[in-house]
Amino acid sequence: MTLSRRTLLKASITSMILTAFSTSAVQAKTLPHSQATKRLKAKRLQAGNTIGLISPASNVWENEEISFAIDVLKSFGFKVKKGKYLYQRYGYLAGNEKERAWDVNNMFADPNVDAIFCLRGGYGSPQVLPYLDYELIKRHPKALIGYSDITALLNAITAKTGLITFHGPIAKQNFTDYTLANFKKVLFNPKAPISLASPPAFEPKEGQAEQDNRLSVIHQGSAQGELIGGNLSLMVKLIGTPYEPDYRNKILFLEDIEEAPYRIDGMLTHLSLAGRLQQVAGIIFGKCTDCEAESAPSLSIEQVLFDRFAQLNIPIIRGLMIGHIDDLATIPIGAKAKLTTTPPALTLQETAVI
Repeated sequence: MTLSRRTLLKASITSMILTAFSTSAVQAKTLPHSQATKRLKAKRLQAGNTIGLISPASNVWENEEISFAIDVLKSFGFKVKKGKYLYQRYGYLAGNEKERAWDVNNMFADPNVDAIFCLRGGYGSPQVLPYLDYELIKRHPKALIGYSDITALLNAITAKTGLITFHGPIAKQNFTDYTLANFKKVLFNPKAPISLASPPAFEPKEGQAEQDNRLSVIHQGSAQGELIGGNLSLMVKLIGTPYEPDYRNKILFLEDIEEAPYRIDGMLTHLSLAGRLQQVAGIIFGKCTDCEAESAPSLSIEQVLFDRFAQLNIPIIRGLMIGHIDDLATIPIGAKAKLTTTPPALTLQETAVI
């Protein structure tokens, strides 16, 4: 088949862009966290905004799921710009790392895009980190929203640029009433202080008590600091890399899914051996969905948390609405918050958008 001149030209331009990303990958590794001393805030969301939709990790199985995600975003009154590689698939990845990074960079660079939503999580976000243009992102601060594997992207961008990012819903989900209310009070019409991730109201009846969304205190106290965190396995993957956040005096929130207690134990041990848990001001362990033991005998998740956190003299609570759950809170990474244990609560002390 003979390629047209226009096709060859487009291919050449794309190759040049991807080559530029490859070159910048080496440079990105040398960017120190000191360059991110000034925190940046994106503009708040409102109907009429244009949302960039990207897949920086895995893709969905069928294109109709992307159409569903677009309809979800349009329900807010948003216009949607699709990433160039949104429909790309490469096994368990949504295209190769340079293509996925191209979409991230391009959405930040596009003056017509107001905020960026991730289609889903999955696998592969850490692969794009060397190819991101962090200086470009600093010049064009926008809300970036997602969770799960997107944890790597959120924390790296906040660490490298100072931009507050948002651990919150993906585009490929229906928003429950709880998820919608928490999303809007953080990103649409924020008024600090803002209660974050508290369980939905439970109306007790005779013979009943709250069972699914209980809050428990592992260690008493209170603390203030900027928020970092997300998916535990992704936070562990960032340790020792140039994209790892600074843990010092931060409030760390964690969650995970389909990890047996021994694996949660191992990852928390890794954070401890690396000295990270000893640096934080407070810890929130949200939900661990489908984290049952694969075989007996086993420690419970509760016992794992008490064991791994036993030597930490900081406030630690468990059970806030952070995780792979339908009722999902939106948590701004990099924003200032207060953690208390009496009562157990997380409060945002500032608006995370302007």
